[in-house]
Amino acid sequence: MEFNGDSKSKEDQPFKKACEYVLDEMNGDFVGLALQNRKGPDISWHYTAGNRNDKYKRITVRYGKGIAGRVISTGTPMKIEGFPNNIHGKALDYPIMLAENLRCAFAVPIQFKGVPKGVLLVGKRTVQPISESDQHKILDAAKKLEKELNSLI
Repeated sequence: MEFNGDSKSKEDQPFKKACEYVLDEMNGDFVGLALQNRKGPDISWHYTAGNRNDKYKRITVRYGKGIAGRVISTGTPMKIEGFPNNIHGKALDYPIMLAENLRCAFAVPIQFKGVPKGVLLVGKRTVQPISESDQHKILDAAKKLEKELNSLI
């Protein structure tokens, strides 16, 4: 199965619906699911909800770069508050934050066969940080997505 956010295949539906569900449940403005490409280390945003434009479709980051690349390379969640202040590196290193005008975000890894291969990100366009309870909900949603991903592939 090739991951393609433009596809209308049955395999894509659970991921798109999961993004929409997370957006409805959280106090956020944007939800995105990034997946590492099957060939090579690049990571792309494939599914979103609450997006203001289609720029996410053109964003590809290297392993270890950007929010998605860092979350996949470390296998740990990442929290950003008050973007573009309080970040490591330059704002240009965070293309999804810039493309969607996000100020705060919480991103968690999605495991495939025990290895981080994806990222679920919830972002806000305000400076209000993502609450501790919402962070737990995001982690739970990521676990559900992992099960879905592992059952399809």
